[in-house]
Parts: sequence; structure tokens; C-alpha cells
Amino acid sequence: MADFLTDVQTLRERARAEMDKGPVTVAYDADVDRVISVLNEALATEIVCVLRYKQHHYAATGLNAEPVAEEFAEHASEEQDHADRIAERISQLGGKPDMNPATLTGRAHSEYTTAEHLIDMIKENLVAERVAIASYTEIIKWLGDSDVTTRRIFEEILAVEEEHADDMITFLQQMT
Repeated sequence: MADFLTDVQTLRERARAEMDKGPVTVAYDADVDRVISVLNEALATEIVCVLRYKQHHYAATGLNAEPVAEEFAEHASEEQDHADRIAERISQLGGKPDMNPATLTGRAHSEYTTAEHLIDMIKENLVAERVAIASYTEIIKWLGDSDVTTRRIFEEILAVEEEHADDMITFLQQMT
């Protein structure tokens, strides 16, 4: 069996020579600029989701509105956590989180939509969750083993997005 670990002296020399790269070492196999770009798209997606869920939380009315509105508020909080985790990862990789409101919706994978009726709000949120699920699944596959930390972040976020979609389909089934 071949040795898999670079000798310690070489690891130390590389660490000192490239300190300005922070956590990005020779072992990092991804295109860091492309990863940062993809992360910024995901950041925009999460921020748009926060805004949509918040708007729906406050706009929800009707007989079944209270439990659904509370779920919207909970989802908004979780989406904000996702945005914070993604922004932190962008910074760790040496990038700048792009939160420019003027370009946010253009970079987001999901859409910002409002709706008059509660059932339409649920449907719009379900569509957005399904977009995020598909998008993040592709990102996870694309990252593979080239950036394990970013992949793990997306895997953890994906699990929550799947829970959100399940919540929305449950409400939809109960109301139709």
C-alpha cells in the first residue's frame, strides 16, 4: 500500500508559504472562483427564499392561515441560517458574499413571488423548495470530493429543504 500522506516537513513548508490562502490548500481540488460563484448564486437563492417566506408569513389570511403562517416564519428563519452558512463559506474561501439587492433575484435559482391566497403561497413555496432541492443536488454531485466542506454544507441544507418541501406538500394535501 502506497503512502497517502505528504511528509510532515513538506506540509509545514506549504502551510507557511501559502498562509494568505486560509483554508484553501494544495489538497483543495475545486476551482475556488467557480465554487465562490456557485455559492453566491445559492446565497441569492436563500435570501430570496427568506424574503418570500417572510412576505407570505405576514400576508397569510383565512381560516387555516395561522399554522401555515407560523410554518412560513419558521422556514424563513431556517433559510436565513442557510444564507449565513453560505456567506461564511464564501468568506472562508476568500470571496465576498454578494448581497446586492439590485441583482439578487437575477442570481437566485428560485423566484420571489407573492400571492393573494394561502393555497397559492403554499404552492409557490413548494415550487421554490423543489428548485432548491434540484439545484443543490446538482451542486453536491458537481463538488464531489473536490471540496468536501462545501459539499457537506449543501448536504445539510438540502436535508432541511426537503423537510420544507414535505411541510408544503402536507399543507397542500390538507387544503385540497
